[in-house]
Amino acid sequence: MTRRVAITGIGVVAPGGTGTKEFWSLLTAGRTATRRISFFDPSPFRSQLAAECDFDPAAHGLGLQEIRRMDRAAQFAVVCTREAVGDAGLELEELDPTRLGVTIGSAVGCTMSLEREYAVVSDEGRRWLVDHTYGVPHLYNYLVPGSLATEVAWEVGAEGPTAVVSTGCTSGLDTLGHAVQLIREGSTDVMVAGATDAPISPITVACFDAIKATTPRNDDPEHASRPFDRSRNGFVLGEGAAVFVLEELEHARRRGAPVYAEVSGFASRCNAFHMTGLRPDGREMSAAIDHALRQARVNPDDVDYVNAHGSGTKQNDRHETAAVKLSLRDHAYRTPMSSIKSMIGHSLGAIGSIEVAACALAIRDGVVPPTANLHEPDPECDLDYVPLQAREKRLDTVLSVGSGFGGFQSAMVLTRPDGGER
Repeated sequence: MTRRVAITGIGVVAPGGTGTKEFWSLLTAGRTATRRISFFDPSPFRSQLAAECDFDPAAHGLGLQEIRRMDRAAQFAVVCTREAVGDAGLELEELDPTRLGVTIGSAVGCTMSLEREYAVVSDEGRRWLVDHTYGVPHLYNYLVPGSLATEVAWEVGAEGPTAVVSTGCTSGLDTLGHAVQLIREGSTDVMVAGATDAPISPITVACFDAIKATTPRNDDPEHASRPFDRSRNGFVLGEGAAVFVLEELEHARRRGAPVYAEVSGFASRCNAFHMTGLRPDGREMSAAIDHALRQARVNPDDVDYVNAHGSGTKQNDRHETAAVKLSLRDHAYRTPMSSIKSMIGHSLGAIGSIEVAACALAIRDGVVPPTANLHEPDPECDLDYVPLQAREKRLDTVLSVGSGFGGFQSAMVLTRPDGGER
């Protein structure tokens, strides 16, 4: 018998507010958290806006040594972990540490600290031969992405499988898929899993400027992220994290843990086509959706809501619209589909986990978050994208999809728990 996997705890750090409550309040109100970049002077760049987190690590319980040691992305992950464990009512000392694992997704790792330290050791880039003696003792931790998972494992005392999943912008979905598989196969009973990225730095902004993937709508940052809108012209960079407590369902029931949702299906595909390009027919994403639905044992007509990747690039929006039509067929036109990136930007590897958090909360409250800034839909994007305002609707089956550079396409299905709901 296949072991079932439940979400029993959620922790979120996102633009517009730290904590799951603040995150969900922003989404359901349809507010946006995009603004001009404040971390550095963005004036030399084509795109000068982002969705930044107003995050004070000390105010959220991190000590001075932790703040010195950890990159901002690691700080996000640890703060989210503490919220998720508390939310799940998990007594860590009562768990077998060898049956507790960690998976953390990230697209760009400790980018902010690496860039900062390079500027120091190279004297702002003036020295080709850098002076390593100016580097901080924790520089190696910033280089190795595994340090993100290590910090979370130390936080919860996990001695089971621990890993980092880095598959670009699908990392946040893929890391959860990996965690679910570890529980299903019996390697663990509990996984602390999620994703984090803090990429708002000059090097990241320059990279996306070079390929013109981010929007240059600098005169109106609040309304710059416009998924599925005719006037969209690129995504808005963001940052943040979401971490979950995932449990084998019977394990959760034995301790009386309320359940947000069951992770019923997951699949990932690669188009083996182009680093950034997407075929317009959406077949690779559709293949992931189809497999995830089969694994969840639900029909296309059972899907009540699609949480879109919805980055706000013409190529992506049309690609996933086509994919959803291929998989859900006529039901696609009756299914609400929205993009929360319109409100909190695109936090690269973290966004998939943040979107799954939104899906779990949507199931709990029976609310579909809106697509902000959608005033004039692209005629080629002709589904119901829930423009501007949240919508009340009972949700039993929710589909979340992601698309990433490298050709990655992932899909996850969440279903309403059959008893023990929050």
